[in-house]
Amino acid sequence: MKVVTAWLWWSLRETMRLVKASEMQEMDRLTIEEIGIPGAVLMENAARGAGSVFLAHFAPPPGSRVLLLCGRGNNGGDGYVMARVLHKAGLKVTVLVLAEFSKIAGDALGNLHTLRRMGLDVLEVPSEEPWKKQRRLLKDCDFIIDGLLGTGLNSPVRGFYARVINELNQAGKPVTAIDMPSGLHADTGQIMGVAVRADLTVTFGFPKLGQLVFPGAGLVGRLVRIDIGIPDEVSGRFPARYGMIEAGDIQGLLAPDEPDIHKGNRGHLLVLAGSTGKTGAATLASLGALRAGAGLVTLGIPRSLNPILENKLTEAMTFPLPETAESSLSMEAEKEIFHLMKGKTAVAIGPGLSTHGETGSLVRRIVAKCPLPMVIDADGLTALASDPSVLSKCRGRVVLTPHPGEMARLAGISNAEVQADRLGTAEGFARTHGCCLVLKGARTVVAEPDGRLHINPTGNPALASGGSGDVLTGLIAGFLARGWAPAKAAVAGVYLHGLAADLLSEDMGQSGVLAGDLLEVIPELAFSLSRGEWPIEQPPLEKDFG
Repeated sequence: MKVVTAWLWWSLRETMRLVKASEMQEMDRLTIEEIGIPGAVLMENAARGAGSVFLAHFAPPPGSRVLLLCGRGNNGGDGYVMARVLHKAGLKVTVLVLAEFSKIAGDALGNLHTLRRMGLDVLEVPSEEPWKKQRRLLKDCDFIIDGLLGTGLNSPVRGFYARVINELNQAGKPVTAIDMPSGLHADTGQIMGVAVRADLTVTFGFPKLGQLVFPGAGLVGRLVRIDIGIPDEVSGRFPARYGMIEAGDIQGLLAPDEPDIHKGNRGHLLVLAGSTGKTGAATLASLGALRAGAGLVTLGIPRSLNPILENKLTEAMTFPLPETAESSLSMEAEKEIFHLMKGKTAVAIGPGLSTHGETGSLVRRIVAKCPLPMVIDADGLTALASDPSVLSKCRGRVVLTPHPGEMARLAGISNAEVQADRLGTAEGFARTHGCCLVLKGARTVVAEPDGRLHINPTGNPALASGGSGDVLTGLIAGFLARGWAPAKAAVAGVYLHGLAADLLSEDMGQSGVLAGDLLEVIPELAFSLSRGEWPIEQPPLEKDFG
């Protein structure tokens, strides 16, 4: 296994805090109005930092031609300061102001005046006609810097700005976005009509949620954060509700066990899974729990399928339960299931259960009455879709693990609506139903019932393979069985699950990785992380500059 040394690990130890655009704007306001740090100072700090990052990242030769596209607001103001920094570094800078000079105000106006007094090329391009005369600069320059719209965008980009952004994207030049690629929604990561595709994004204060979820995450390029001088006395007023999951978040959870531990101390998970044609789901979930370190796993399986599972699962126990004519769990199994819960520490329910109506009724009764922490997935979620309110009756702590289609059914909205606001959908459902929710997909989201959100940076399309979700269910349930809190179990599960796919993809590519392959590498990954070793050559994100 590949590892990197301590300096890289150190860069990943602290949780990366994320904010909404409104939070960042309020921090700026309080810093200016209550603390007394002028807005011009914050703008100077931001743009000087952005200039330094640009120079370090691209290492442009002296005389390189840089084109800055600036809007009328403070994002444009940041661009004016950055132009000054790059000019001083020996670059040939041209600034196109895509607004009338008379419409620019505040700190941005002051920095615009400074540029003009310095004699830099600053051109007023407020509409289509003057743009036609200057668009050749997109081809003539070596680098483009986007300072058009920033983080305050709330409506689709249309007309003149849309045309400029489309032509910018077609120019084929390296693009740096100031704070946020223009056209991306800062909170959801959605493209608002059209958006800049950046190679480098330098964000100010704290990273924005929309930069870390797709499609926004695919447009920011390398993301670097600049500390612009917001005092802790200001940022500390805002609860840190949003964060990127990092290795340090789970390192302590993965600490070595005491020498005298035995299987009875590691928890006992009850898995309720499987039906005709879906014994694989039951197998993978059970093995995932064992790979998470659960001491004991008992699989409750439809009676006629028990011989199959006894053969497939040598490390877990099986228990035959009453079944329907279609070999799915029947209502008659309820009494035996609750008897099985005695001595168990957690339950996983859903993988491969089938959508049989009687089985669905059984699931809802179990969920409503189960006293143990529980993970609900797959067909278990489908059973709840008809009446998600049953979650309010749960006596235990619950983790749901839907993919977008299952989330849509649970929330009573379309798949497109889920994907348009993955963070808001997950947060709202978790709050409403008092559960921990894992919304799977690119940049899986873990939402807690108190409104906290965790975005997972690991994983890739290698996970688009049947059975990978069952492994994740087993991992989270195994951690629950060991006594971990639901959110910690979910965070550790999704991080390790995605990291396993990342590691396997280094040697196997992203096609053909099997769910069973994940199971083989997870223990080794957990061991490496427990020792402070990063098992992948490069970190997923760059947190800070300087």
